[in-house]
Amino acid sequence: MLQSAILNKNESIQRSPNWVPADALQQEWLEVQAAVSDRAHFRPLYERYYEPVFRFLYKRTADEALTADLCSQVFLKAMQKLESYTFQGVPFSAWLFRIAGNELGQHYRASNKNRVVSAEENQLGHLAEELEEERHEGKYEAMLTLLDELEPADLELIEMRFFEERSFKEIADILNISEANAKMRTYRILERMKRKILHPKTKRN
Repeated sequence: MLQSAILNKNESIQRSPNWVPADALQQEWLEVQAAVSDRAHFRPLYERYYEPVFRFLYKRTADEALTADLCSQVFLKAMQKLESYTFQGVPFSAWLFRIAGNELGQHYRASNKNRVVSAEENQLGHLAEELEEERHEGKYEAMLTLLDELEPADLELIEMRFFEERSFKEIADILNISEANAKMRTYRILERMKRKILHPKTKRN
């Protein structure tokens, strides 16, 4: 089950930062290499990405204390596994977001608590348009019901694309898949959601 957090304009979600420009990636890789040699050099990476990782987790927990704990675990694991990190032409933050997603999944599996989804009304409206869902009354509730039925990996894709407004390139980097695969998977999820709208399950008495 999902625990929804539908936000109004005054509670607008802060957008994800612009993806790291290509000319900055090499410099970042040098920072990672320096941190491998001496963990004291990890601080610039930590200070740059703590807030984005915190926001990423908070949108999925709506709990500041829990988010802080998970965020600490993300950076601890990143430091522990830094030698295994390999430069693949994508931002270091993609690797951090991947670790954050794994930590989040482990938390919800262990705690058996409801998964949180944070979205603005206009973002749910955008998703409804993609699904060609034209009913207005109960539209948001219908969207949340569909989201509740998604597998965790599918929900993650929809979340990043529609509620965090990430590009397919950014999503691909975070999930460590190709951009074409990110697009294909997203559109397949949307098609399955459309079919559920067109052919809803009938309740038995």
